[in-house]
Amino acid sequence: MTGSTPKDDLDRPHDLVGVGIGPFNLSLAALADGVPGGLATAFYEQRQAFHWHPGLLIEGATLQVPFLADLVTLADPASPWSFLNYLKGRERLFPFYFAERFHIRRAEYDAYCRWVSERLPGLRFGHQVDSVRWNPGRGLFEVDFTQLDPDGEAEALGRAHTRHVVLGVGTEPYVPESLRPLAEAPGVPVLHAADYLAHRETLLAAGHVTVIGSGQSGAEVFLDLLRSRPEGAERIHWLARTEAFAPMEYSKLGLEHFTPDYTRYFHSLPESVRGELVPRQWQLHKGIDADTIAAIHEELYRRTLHGGWPDAVLTPGVGVRTAGRVATTRVELHLEHLQQGTRSRLTTDAVVLATGYRERPLDGMLAGLDPYLRRDSQGRAAIDERYRLVLDPAVTGSVFVQNAERHTHGVGAPDLGLAAWRSATILNAVTGKEPYPLPRRTAFTRFGLEEREAPGVPAQDRKLTPLVR
Repeated sequence: MTGSTPKDDLDRPHDLVGVGIGPFNLSLAALADGVPGGLATAFYEQRQAFHWHPGLLIEGATLQVPFLADLVTLADPASPWSFLNYLKGRERLFPFYFAERFHIRRAEYDAYCRWVSERLPGLRFGHQVDSVRWNPGRGLFEVDFTQLDPDGEAEALGRAHTRHVVLGVGTEPYVPESLRPLAEAPGVPVLHAADYLAHRETLLAAGHVTVIGSGQSGAEVFLDLLRSRPEGAERIHWLARTEAFAPMEYSKLGLEHFTPDYTRYFHSLPESVRGELVPRQWQLHKGIDADTIAAIHEELYRRTLHGGWPDAVLTPGVGVRTAGRVATTRVELHLEHLQQGTRSRLTTDAVVLATGYRERPLDGMLAGLDPYLRRDSQGRAAIDERYRLVLDPAVTGSVFVQNAERHTHGVGAPDLGLAAWRSATILNAVTGKEPYPLPRRTAFTRFGLEEREAPGVPAQDRKLTPLVR
């Protein structure tokens, strides 16, 4: 939904206000819509409409999770906001059935989410949240926002009051420091993979292209460029810091790291242990889908059928030390092989940075809550098992986070497969009841010597004033 802010947003307190409308808060809004008795909610997003990684909706690219990892199904399979119900409404259920697709295309997931966002009540696009603070006199959070016109210019200011807040502002493209000046300079063809499709034609016309990054995005960009550039004159490099272009861990027991059981186990570990674990687990979420690797090898092999090798260079274990311009429009990359200890230079006409994403900083938005906020030894926000920021007991409301808790909840934080479960966990905490009963066990693996079952409603949650009317 878009348009002006309803007067009710300003006149009465909400039970829950969401900041950001990406897949995770959209999941929360969809499940909140089904809470018996209803919840008074509002979700604010500065963009004018829902878009999910539009620059990476490459033809044929699929999700890395099954279609059951939609917004709601793993918490409420009967929800009207499920992917299957979306197909039914579009009269596509039988074609999907015969297609036998377990992993749907990324563009189809984006279309499904937009279908939900255009029909779900309580979503306010074109609203930029500026600050969140606690009003002790009213016992409510104040959420200040700016209403934006279609061009993104400020149109009006507003304030909403709410008992609870959930932050789902997502991540932002990460550009390595050595390449940041070039990426920010006009006219220099250095861009993040998040903007790939917008510049695809320019990249196809470039004399030489370099892709940096060994994850799924880097693989998909490399494959798309390889398929589209002339045989024998591909002129493309693919570089990565990792020791190999490695497949993502996708074994059945490996996938159990993306279960609520593992999330609870990870949260129970000491902070120092958690900090060591996350970097070591990169192949659980930063590797490449095996089908994509196979497609790349098949395309490279196909180009050898008539003799010769494609003009494509794939080199892992390489870091970019520095970079600069050459003749105004070309780029010179200063490289170092991390195992050999050797250095080299590569001149290229365009660079695509498939260097991942980082959590958006929340400090500016939460400056008003800083006196109440508890932090860990590294200054990061402390987050409890139910996704709440740990605040001073004087704050009787809760601030929940989505996809900002990898340091406390592990590699599953950005995973779409845990979206519905996390949303249900948050709604159970908000209501002080269990509108969405959750399974006690979700994995065959027992990750610690001490078994930790899913908790019921903790005592502190039972003390919350029930919000369901």
